[in-house]
Amino acid sequence: MTAGTDDTGPRIRTNVDPSLREAAEIIDDGFRGDRLVTAFGRCTVDYDGRASSTLGLGDRHVMCKPDGSILVHTDEGQQPVNWQPPGCTHEVSTEGDRVVLESERSTPAERLVVEFERVGQVSTFAVDDATELSLDGTEEDLRNRILDDPELVEQGFTPLATERETAAGAIDIFGEDADGRTVAVELKRKRVGPDAVGQLDRYVDALRRDLHDDADIRGILVSPSVTDRAADLLERNGLEFVSLTPRK
Repeated sequence: MTAGTDDTGPRIRTNVDPSLREAAEIIDDGFRGDRLVTAFGRCTVDYDGRASSTLGLGDRHVMCKPDGSILVHTDEGQQPVNWQPPGCTHEVSTEGDRVVLESERSTPAERLVVEFERVGQVSTFAVDDATELSLDGTEEDLRNRILDDPELVEQGFTPLATERETAAGAIDIFGEDADGRTVAVELKRKRVGPDAVGQLDRYVDALRRDLHDDADIRGILVSPSVTDRAADLLERNGLEFVSLTPRK
């Protein structure tokens, strides 16, 4: 099935129950035409990079975006079970009785491989969306919201300074908790990943050097939400998270 055309062909192309070779050709055409590509079918998923993971055979929906990101969804939850960020390189091939879709990036080195044994539907879309998202709030709005009501962070939290300089950069809000422990608060106006956790961790380390090595310092990341990888990293580094949006 096709719908509409542009200079590179049909704006929407969909094939139900294609052969593996047909599916690979449609996906490859989509990659070459910088199109949004989706495929639904029975597949395995393997990831290797900063960690490693494997998903056994199951029905999944895979979306590849022109910016290089890829998302693998099951029939549960709003978050993908595996993904790669923008900037990755996508390739597709047929190997024996499988369609193999590979997504790689070099920094850091990560590789996601989806192998379809059957493809139920494959589609490509020529997307034209130049409209930018209208933001409801900024980090400054988020900071003012906390300064007006510090207990949005936690009961007993007292802000002492904003943009407190350290060797690692400026801490958004520097304060202390109800027990007098030093608290570094990093603010983000939208959902964040591991990079924001790394930033907060550097601030905490810099504060520890500024004060003394055994100083009891807490790091709290404040944002609407975090990715699963960010949540894991927060836990490993002994850091905390508070969900809060800029909008009052």
